[in-house]
Amino acid sequence: MTSHDVVARCRRILRERSIGHLGTLDPAATGVLPLLVGRLTRLAQFFHLREKEYEGVIRFGIMTSTYDAEGDVVFQSKLPMPTLAQAEAALPAFRGQILQQPPPFSAKKVGGVRAYKLARKEQPVDLPKVEITIHEFTALGLEGDRLRFRVRCSTGTYIRSLAYDLGVKLGMGAHLAELRRTRVGEFGIGQAVTLEGLEELMAAGTAESALVPAVHLLPELPMVIAPGEAVGKLLQGRAANLPEFSQAPLVRIFGPDLKLLAIGSRIAGTLFHPKLVFPAAK
Repeated sequence: MTSHDVVARCRRILRERSIGHLGTLDPAATGVLPLLVGRLTRLAQFFHLREKEYEGVIRFGIMTSTYDAEGDVVFQSKLPMPTLAQAEAALPAFRGQILQQPPPFSAKKVGGVRAYKLARKEQPVDLPKVEITIHEFTALGLEGDRLRFRVRCSTGTYIRSLAYDLGVKLGMGAHLAELRRTRVGEFGIGQAVTLEGLEELMAAGTAESALVPAVHLLPELPMVIAPGEAVGKLLQGRAANLPEFSQAPLVRIFGPDLKLLAIGSRIAGTLFHPKLVFPAAK
């Protein structure tokens, strides 16, 4: 399934048209795909820099056109497979801030055309390198030609390219054989619910138990409780004074009932303007 397929199915399950995801997951991958539901889809702009975590398998000795198991084999090495120590010795070169070449089969645009469309037609794909940050790239074990690994990285990282580049560094080629996203920012695999599980919750009338309460979202923004007299102003898009003053430029503003009212930007002193308003958000 594509990420779009997941969103479409959740719209049917929850009977809610307004649903968006927080970062595409390749169809061949599994794992965490956070969704924003209803009016909270407007919060998507605050999540685009979230760190991501993956676990997967890199297969050595075979290079493919797509850098993963879905592509055609373009090279097969006859060299002996690396040892775990050899693989681990190559990993530090990919940690920290690095420049990464996106794979030709990607959604990046070249002259206004998606790169994968050009690649399918065997037309040249010249994508500029992108600066990314790899916080962790750890080998979890090696069995034959398959290296199990864990990666924590910045948004925009292509794990397929990491697999490809590691194979090149070891001189034998490689591709991404399996991938599972285990975390996006504060959303971990332990909080996830399957589509089948969501259908069961909906049938039981308890679908809200799968939703993360708004009070737990965007923990990096200070939380402010608006007094009763400020609630009406904020919901009308007007600035209001908030007694729980914060020096932060942006704050999450909740009503006395702990329902999210707005994301507020500080004008001066205790005066905040509602950047986004959520009159019906939970």
